[in-house]
Amino acid sequence: MIKRFYLDTYALIEIGKGNPKYEPYKEDVMIILSKLNLLEFSYCLFKEKKENEVKEIFERYLKYDVDYDQETVIKAAEMKFKFLKERLSFIDCIGYFLAKKHNAKFLTGDEKFRNMDNVEFVK
Repeated sequence: MIKRFYLDTYALIEIGKGNPKYEPYKEDVMIILSKLNLLEFSYCLFKEKKENEVKEIFERYLKYDVDYDQETVIKAAEMKFKFLKERLSFIDCIGYFLAKKHNAKFLTGDEKFRNMDNVEFVK
């Protein structure tokens, strides 16, 4: 059975940097993400003056995009409120519930998610 992973922006950045700890998530896995993660990743590329890579990144990853619905947005808002002290982003909260909805693990190295259910934590 092929493992499924939702790539949050942290994971996308680490894969882009060639972090060897993320090598196992590049092949023989099913990945999903949302355009919101591509938005954050694109912003990071602009910050690093790599704007020439943005279109290529979108073309490479857009096929893995899954959309979110009303239920996902409401659960994400509730999660953000519940973990107010941790200052989770709305994008991460949406991604977390998209992972659950699509029977995928939420792949991240974000410390805020280290001990949460349904998270594959890689630092």
